[in-house]
Amino acid sequence: MPDLKTALAPNLDQRQAQSLYRYRRVLEGPQGPEIQVDGRRVWTFCSNDYLGLANHPKIRVAFMQGVQEYGVGSGAAHLVTGHSRAHHELEEALAEFVGRPRALLFSTGYLANLGVISALLGHQDAVFEDRLNHASLLDGGLLAGARFKRYRHRDCQALEAALAARRARRKLVVTDGVFSMDGDLAPLPELATVARHFDAWLLVDDAHGLGVLGEGGRGSLAHWGLGMAQVPILVGTLGKALGTFGAFVAGEEALVETLIQQARTYIYTTAPPPAVAAATLASLRLAEAESWRREKLAHLIAQFRQGAAQLGLQLMDSQTPIQPLLVGDSAAALKLSESLLARGMLITAIRPPTVPAGSARLRITLTAAHSETQVERLLEALAESL
Repeated sequence: MPDLKTALAPNLDQRQAQSLYRYRRVLEGPQGPEIQVDGRRVWTFCSNDYLGLANHPKIRVAFMQGVQEYGVGSGAAHLVTGHSRAHHELEEALAEFVGRPRALLFSTGYLANLGVISALLGHQDAVFEDRLNHASLLDGGLLAGARFKRYRHRDCQALEAALAARRARRKLVVTDGVFSMDGDLAPLPELATVARHFDAWLLVDDAHGLGVLGEGGRGSLAHWGLGMAQVPILVGTLGKALGTFGAFVAGEEALVETLIQQARTYIYTTAPPPAVAAATLASLRLAEAESWRREKLAHLIAQFRQGAAQLGLQLMDSQTPIQPLLVGDSAAALKLSESLLARGMLITAIRPPTVPAGSARLRITLTAAHSETQVERLLEALAESL
């Protein structure tokens, strides 16, 4: 058997040759619109901290108070000794926030999606996923062992045809609420209608809608005016607009109890630190109370899109904080990212396999912590770089 270096080096060399190699940058301080990374100060336009809460003083205080009360680590899985009062209170608050009887915390969004899909489906079942779903949703569908079908992006007719062609004990339709790389919204009312017609459940991962869209920041479902009857399974993450870490699944009592009994990624994973749950509860309260953050964010999005249109930039159709600039070629996307970095702007080039071949892009994201001046300067930097 060849040694690891001999076996793996050709693949790494190929990725470099195709401009697909990925590198980590070392952050030297807290999140914010201006960060210290790799020894220099830059403005960042690629963070998911949409409401600017990741370094909020009140959330930092709540985290430190949580450490004083509960220590650092949770010590075990939720079903052993890891489920603290802080976790429990956050679950209750999240359930109330999204208008559902129960919510269940998971350590990450990836684990939540793998856990809920595999707990609900087996070999007798079928899962139907939007082609541009997040990798965690796609992996969850594949690992569940159910018959797996991807339908064309946001195409309800394609979904309807796929559902009509499959017989299964259970059918599950899975979609992002806001698609993470394109920034567009799933047509949830139409998806819900199609799913109901074919006796399928609908699961929505609202990672990029929660905190940003809808009344009070309650997400994509609130934006569309949908409830648990239309979308029985809701997944949300806490590390984006809420600025902390972790995820949850929300729904009726039977759903949550089934996950507690059967979701392997819940049962066999150490619970998140209780202090993170305490910080998240503080963040949730801020997100609810401070509607100006969403109002400012909407204003900055409009400013950026108007300025980009004046420059003739090819932005994708998105009204969310995710504003992708389509480049196409991976090498060209890297070159543009490096040119912007030389001008003090950090925007990561997104390349295959994260996005389809030929659709490399700069995934520009805006936050409530940015200023109009920073957005104006970003537009100037884009014009200079292009």
